[in-house]
Amino acid sequence: MTPAQFALLLALSQGERHGWGLIAEVEDLTGGRIRLGPGTLYRTLQRLRVDGMIEEVGVDPAAVRADRRAERQRRYRITAAGRSAVTAEARFLAGLLNQPPARRLLEKEG
Repeated sequence: MTPAQFALLLALSQGERHGWGLIAEVEDLTGGRIRLGPGTLYRTLQRLRVDGMIEEVGVDPAAVRADRRAERQRRYRITAAGRSAVTAEARFLAGLLNQPPARRLLEKEG
């Protein structure tokens, strides 16, 4: 799983988001270390959708009434498969960080 895929799935694990909301959420989650441009965002979302990790959600009628631009906003949500994959990846990364070499590196940096 790429860092962009992990960050997007992590963001979507918090709830539905539209594309531009995901860009902001990923940047916030990563402290600015991952900044997704529109091309990378939508290519990655497409890959996650094809792989069954996310799905597109219908347009919220209340949002459209409030702002007609909402008709064009695609919203996404994580699927059970996506939640399982991001959870497994988080556990894997946490396990790596708990290994002595990683702990030593973090102690030297901290």
